[in-house]
Amino acid sequence: MTRAKWLLAVCALGAFVGAPQGAHAQLQLPFSLPWSTGTVPPPQAAPPPGSPEWSGQPGSSGHALMTVEAIRAAAQNFPNCIESLWPEAQKRGVTRETFDTYTRGLTPDLRIMDLMDAQPEFTKAFWDYLDLLVSDARIKRGREILAQHRPIFDAMEKAYGVDRNIVTAIWGIESNFGTSGGERPVVRSTATLSCVGRRQAYFRDEFLAALEILNRGDIDPDKLKGSWAGAFGPTQFMPTSFKRFAIDFDGDGRRDVVDSVPDLVGSTANNLKLDGWATGQTWGYEVALPQGFDYLLADGAKAMPVKEWEKLGVSRINGKGFPRPADRATLFLPAGVTGPAFLMLNNFRVLMKYNPAEAYALAIGHLADRLRGEPAFVTAWPRQERVLTSAERFEMQQHLVRLGFDIGSEPNGRINAKSRSAIRNFQNSQGLVPDGFATAGMLDLLRQH
Repeated sequence: MTRAKWLLAVCALGAFVGAPQGAHAQLQLPFSLPWSTGTVPPPQAAPPPGSPEWSGQPGSSGHALMTVEAIRAAAQNFPNCIESLWPEAQKRGVTRETFDTYTRGLTPDLRIMDLMDAQPEFTKAFWDYLDLLVSDARIKRGREILAQHRPIFDAMEKAYGVDRNIVTAIWGIESNFGTSGGERPVVRSTATLSCVGRRQAYFRDEFLAALEILNRGDIDPDKLKGSWAGAFGPTQFMPTSFKRFAIDFDGDGRRDVVDSVPDLVGSTANNLKLDGWATGQTWGYEVALPQGFDYLLADGAKAMPVKEWEKLGVSRINGKGFPRPADRATLFLPAGVTGPAFLMLNNFRVLMKYNPAEAYALAIGHLADRLRGEPAFVTAWPRQERVLTSAERFEMQQHLVRLGFDIGSEPNGRINAKSRSAIRNFQNSQGLVPDGFATAGMLDLLRQH
């Protein structure tokens, strides 16, 4: 998802902040901006033109609230559910006029139920995801963006110490540089998810935060459109993330992450900085592993200084040395022993706070490297491996749980770090190379147990 941001991770609550204080409020930039801030009518409740309707099928996650019966019952109760949120909206300072303006006649967008369990960063193979997003066209356009807005990026790096290539990569991968951020009204999307489906508690905060944004006037109502999950703007801010991280970087009194390039660049950098971005550090390195390596070390919970990895025979794939050997890193094998290997640093974990999908964070890091002129990954991906379907991944997790291996949650069809750890432990118990790669062969083996 773009930062359709399957940010089951960035639930940023707290008081609604206004324009930034201190240094950011006084920052003067060497350019002016012509964007209009006129008042416009509220967004319509209708879906985007040509948008398909709900398929009438249950979600692939298998969650009880994603059954056909549960979805239909929740849709029928939608008006009552929305009205029940008024007291909380009032506590947040939303006026009754604002609440009524944006909820009167609102209907649920049930097509979202089909999209909710089908996010590409969780369902595509890593190599397919990278092929799609780190393309020659995107690299070319990203370099044009960097040149076009050099003064803004200069000011951003001075203020926040965040790599301009990373911010540009987020812009490119989230919305293809503003060309594909989504056309669904954020209020309708977050209202739907507040009352229908498996993440209602989380999305109620997003819905209420969207009303706060409209009540305050930071974003023009007709511009508050985005992904099915409610992420909006070229770098895809969720409403709660907007509340926490958005800044007025151009000094016009509004935090406009949709039409103001300074605001979207500064706000994205502020997000990364507050999430722990380490200035001067990269996100990670492609590495080569020695013969006889202990693949049980490929665990996100097993961090050690880069110099300790070197002692184990881990080296950079390009033959260069590691510039910061004291940095702590974890070993990541997204496609097992036959695919590329990476040492991931703190900044990779920061990218995963922006969107908690490893494929997403890897794509951001790789696109940023390509923007600065570095080459593509060297090690080939195991493209001969058949990508498991969502149902097969769900089944694999069920087998792992049945056999006593911890996947960190209920089965959901997403093979994340905890699921790979469970696969490694199962492989190790069978005398196999414990690389954690979820393959069709591994599923067959689990079925036999």
